[in-house]
Amino acid sequence: MDDQQVAAVQLERALRAPVDVMFRCPLHLPVVVAVPPLLEDGTPFPTRYWLTCPLARIRVGRLESVGGVRAMERWVESDPAIEARFQAAGERYAAERDSLVPEDALHRPSGGVAGSERGVKCLHAHYADHRAGHDNPVGEMVTPWVEPLDCSAGCVTEDDRGDVVRNPMWREPK
Repeated sequence: MDDQQVAAVQLERALRAPVDVMFRCPLHLPVVVAVPPLLEDGTPFPTRYWLTCPLARIRVGRLESVGGVRAMERWVESDPAIEARFQAAGERYAAERDSLVPEDALHRPSGGVAGSERGVKCLHAHYADHRAGHDNPVGEMVTPWVEPLDCSAGCVTEDDRGDVVRNPMWREPK
């Protein structure tokens, strides 16, 4: 299956730029994709790593819905070593993303992870950054609440015409 089509079906919307898969689940489907800093129409996009996996998005969403962002902010602020890693992750994230923006670009994305100028903002983006292979203490801390990504059936499948579609048999593992 084509990764671009799979990611679009996972997200339930058309992609606004080509993406590269950075991390896959055990079923070899995209979990995290890298998004260019400028979308096809030139719009600046601050979030470099995007979470596409429906299971991971559901689980991170649950964590956010019970105050996970604020809890992670308190955790980061509680330890100078963690806070230093968190700051370094945001700086690395911004530098990597910004290095991909053409010099003559009229508009540029800003901020660190998920475009944040300060604070945690989005656990989805921190988990995605961590799973893309980076040192991100918040993403690392979130991982045990998200994984294992142990689906018995893929979240997408091909229909009779060979189009990638949501798999009606997919269910969140219990």
